[in-house]
Amino acid sequence: MSETGVQELVTIPQETAFKVFTTTGAIDPYLAQIRTVIDDFKPDISTPKGRKEIASIAYKVAQAKTYIENIGKELAAEAKELPKKIDACRKHARDTLDAWKDEVRKPLTDWEKAEETRIKGHTDALQLMADTIRDAPALDQQTLRDRLATIQAIEVGPSCEEFEADYGRAKQSAIDALTVAIAKAEQAEKDRAELERLRKAEQERAEKERQEALTRAAEEKAKAEADAAAQKKVEAAQAETAKAQREKEGAELRAAQAEAKAKKDLEDAQAKEAAETARRTADKEHRGRINRAAAAAFIEGGLDEEDAKAAVVLIATGKIPAVSIQY
Repeated sequence: MSETGVQELVTIPQETAFKVFTTTGAIDPYLAQIRTVIDDFKPDISTPKGRKEIASIAYKVAQAKTYIENIGKELAAEAKELPKKIDACRKHARDTLDAWKDEVRKPLTDWEKAEETRIKGHTDALQLMADTIRDAPALDQQTLRDRLATIQAIEVGPSCEEFEADYGRAKQSAIDALTVAIAKAEQAEKDRAELERLRKAEQERAEKERQEALTRAAEEKAKAEADAAAQKKVEAAQAETAKAQREKEGAELRAAQAEAKAKKDLEDAQAKEAAETARRTADKEHRGRINRAAAAAFIEGGLDEEDAKAAVVLIATGKIPAVSIQY
């Protein structure tokens, strides 16, 4: 902190500093000195120099506050038994000087806020024009034309202040973009109308083809039904003929089968009879051989031929008890 800058507003002698900070109201004359400087100062916000002087004196008041604050801090450290009085004095000086600083700076602060508001008004207006064209491709013709009229109505001139060139560029850019968007929207509308016309034409063509197809289908169905009826009659006649042919063939087959069966039955009976005859002949021959062998045995045993034959006959016919011939 510059001592020269502080001394321009206030100086507290070191030998009286303790009394000043420990006696109620003793700081006020020094604050009054600062107040006198403030009251004598005539702020001029209209020029850069004037605004600089406002900031300078506000800075000096802030320096004076820091100067008094630091003296108070040093005294508080030296005299711990008097912290409450000193702190109260510090607060009084701090609050007073903060208020005076704000009072001195108020014209500049108000100007800065007004300047900020003014600039924001311009930047918001420029942003609004930019936003106007951001969603243009998605809008209908009427909305686009309304926006174009709104943009065209914006006056670019002295009221735009230092942003006049920005307004001019933004307005022209918006007009160009909206004009292109309107042209595209018009073309899109024409394209949609053409597509609708083609769609209706295609729909009519498809309906005509459908009706023609229905007519052909009905004609083909009628013809098919007539052909089917005629075919059915032909098939019925063919079926009747085939049935008669099958019945005839069936009768002939059954007759042939009956004849074959009768023939087979006759052949089977004849074969059976022949087999039986052959069996009887073979059995007779077999028995004859055994009987002749038995008779020969009797003869060899001393019987004459007639008695031997008679004995074999008696045994063969079972007339001799407990005696038999095994054939």
